[in-house]
Amino acid sequence: MGFMDDIKKAGKKLIRKNILGAPFVTEMCDTCANMYRLGWDERNGGNISYMLDEKEVAEYLDLDEVLRTIPLMGVNAAAFDVSPLIGKIFIVTGTGKYFKNVKDDPETNLGIVRIAKDGKGVELLWGYEGGGRTTSEFPTHMMCHMARLAVDPENRVVMHSHPTNTLAMNYVHELDEKKFTHTLWEMCTECIAVFPDGVGILPWMLCGTNEIGEATSKKMQEFRLVVWSMHGIYGAGKTLDETFGLIETVEKAAQIYMLTAHLPRVNTIKDEDMVKLAELFGVKYRKDFLDMK
Repeated sequence: MGFMDDIKKAGKKLIRKNILGAPFVTEMCDTCANMYRLGWDERNGGNISYMLDEKEVAEYLDLDEVLRTIPLMGVNAAAFDVSPLIGKIFIVTGTGKYFKNVKDDPETNLGIVRIAKDGKGVELLWGYEGGGRTTSEFPTHMMCHMARLAVDPENRVVMHSHPTNTLAMNYVHELDEKKFTHTLWEMCTECIAVFPDGVGILPWMLCGTNEIGEATSKKMQEFRLVVWSMHGIYGAGKTLDETFGLIETVEKAAQIYMLTAHLPRVNTIKDEDMVKLAELFGVKYRKDFLDMK
């Protein structure tokens, strides 16, 4: 590389924007803070991955400058094909990191990574100061991203959390996808319009394994929301706001259910009314999840 090339490269570095002011960093910080405030992500419970636009990231970082390469944790990296994601860039919460600390110290608790060419690790472009690495659930996230992208090319976010009432509902309600979804739809008028595709459910499984990653991604082919029984929930969407809103709506419905489940049911939203709602908002809903005759 010649002298002028060095000057041009240095010039590019000088005019780059401050990464801490990047919308994708501030949005991640705000989302993590909200999730912690709501009690969804105690300690280091929960994780988020957000696929970024390469051109937008290049406004803040030198994409040729790889700080270090990090092997994937949790799911065996060789057990699934990540080729659709090679070269893709994500901002991801770190393993063992507390959501309550993300906003005050994003450089330690978040990382921006690119999926390596060999598909067995990630290239760190920013963050994870002090030797951090991606959440151990990132391989599961990758499987879910691939599943959702095959259905919706605009999908960008996978979010995992432990919402209190949703989790509580797991212990007192049948863990049947149709019945669980139908109950949630009955709790709030907005529910069938917000998640018309319903909620998928997995039985209790050991987290951080290849099996739960594959099972979750398979469910993600038809659901944007997947409950991990007695554990938490996975959500997927185009933006952080959309994905947060999906989980937030399920959690509100679960809260109403938990507040009323022990009381005699006097009123409810009828199935024919749900159909009217779905048709009004023009959403494609799971007709097989209703009890229409």
